[in-house]
Amino acid sequence: MTELGVRPRNAHPASPIADDTWLAGVARAASRQTGVAAELLGDYLTLLEDAAVTGRKPQASDLDAVNLLGRRAAELGVSAGSVVQLYLSAARRLWAELPMVIRSRDNRAVRAAADAVLTVVDAAVASLAEGYTEARRQMVRWEETLRLEFIDDLLRGHADIGRLVERAEPFGLDMGRPHQVALAAPTGRLQGAEPAIGALERAIVQRVGDRDVLVAVKDGWIVVIAPADADVPSPPPGSKRLGDFVLAELDRSHRTRPWRVTVGRPYPGPYGIARSYEEAREGLTMAVRLHLDTPVIHAEQLLIYRVLLRDQPAIADLVHSVLGVLTRARGGAEPLLATLESYFDTGCVATEAARRLHLSVRAVTYRLAKVRTLTGFDPTDPAQRFTMHAAVLGARLLGWPDHDLIRPD
Repeated sequence: MTELGVRPRNAHPASPIADDTWLAGVARAASRQTGVAAELLGDYLTLLEDAAVTGRKPQASDLDAVNLLGRRAAELGVSAGSVVQLYLSAARRLWAELPMVIRSRDNRAVRAAADAVLTVVDAAVASLAEGYTEARRQMVRWEETLRLEFIDDLLRGHADIGRLVERAEPFGLDMGRPHQVALAAPTGRLQGAEPAIGALERAIVQRVGDRDVLVAVKDGWIVVIAPADADVPSPPPGSKRLGDFVLAELDRSHRTRPWRVTVGRPYPGPYGIARSYEEAREGLTMAVRLHLDTPVIHAEQLLIYRVLLRDQPAIADLVHSVLGVLTRARGGAEPLLATLESYFDTGCVATEAARRLHLSVRAVTYRLAKVRTLTGFDPTDPAQRFTMHAAVLGARLLGWPDHDLIRPD
C-alpha cells in the first residue's frame, strides 16, 4: 500500500502519462474536502488511472486491499459515509484532472475510459463498504461481550473494586452515585427480548440521559441499572419510581404477555449495585412463591418476608405446628392453604376470597371451618389470625406442601 494513492513506478502496466505525482494532489484535495485521511485511499487512485488509460479492471488482490482500508476506517472511527465520500470525491477529481493525453482521444475511447473508471469505482466502493461493515460487526460483538462481562461482574460484586471502577468509565457509570437495580420478568419464557431491551434502554436514556444507565438480559430477566437520584417520570402522573416506568415501557413495547418488575433499594458504590440486584432478585423469587399479583414490587415491601426467612428452622416449625395437619384433609393441604391465602389477602372478606377462587361463599366458609376443626386455630378470630397468616406466608416461602419442611431436631 502506498501513500496518497501513488504507486511505485512500473507497479502496473506502463501508462502514457509521464508523471503520476498529480495523483498525490488529487488525494490531498479529496482529503481536505471530506476531512478523511488520504492514506485511506491506498492504491485506489492508481487503479482509476490504469482503468482510464489501459482499461485495466481491478484484480481480486486490489479489492482485498481496499477491503482492508474499509476495516481500517472503521477501526479509526471514521463514519461509513465519510470514507465513501472520500472515494467518490477522489474519483470525481481524478476524472476532471486527467491529462490531455486521455481527454484528447476520440469519443469512443473516452466513453470506454469512463466506463472502466466507473467499474473500478463501483467495485472498490463495494469492497470498501464490505470491509467497513464487517469490521463494525466485529467491533460491536466485541463491545457487547465486554459490556455483558462488565454487567455480570458488577451484579456479582466479586470483582476488584479498582478495576471495576476503571471498567465502568466507558459505560458512563459514576460508581460514587447511588444506583438501584430493577428486574423485569415475563410470565412466560423470555424470547425475542432484543426489541424490548432496545426500546426500554432508549426510553430510560431519553428520561435520565445517556450516562449511568445499563440494560441487559441475565438469567432470563431484563436487568436495568439506573441512578437512584435521577428524575424518572412514570405513570401515574407525578410518580418517579423506576419500577413503574420500566413496567409501562415494557407493556407498551411487548404487549403479548404481562410483566412483573421488582426493584432493589438504592445503594452507593460498586457493591451497592450488587446489593440492590440481590434484593430485586430475591423479590422476584418471593413474588413467585407468594403468588403476588402486584406488577411492581419494591424491596422494602418484602422486608417482612425476609424477616420470616431469616430463621428458616423456626418458620418451618411454625408451619408444621399450625398447618401440618391439613395434609390429612381430603384433597390434601393445597386447597385449604389457597383458601387461607386468599382470605387473608382480601382483608378477611369471604365474598372477595370466593370471587378470587371462583368458588361460592358457602364453599369458602366451609373450608375455613374445616381448617378450624383440623388445626384448632380459627382464621376468623383476630387473636389467632396473625399466627395463621404468618404460617401461611411461611408455607408459601418454603414451598410447602410441595416440598418437605426441614425442622429443627
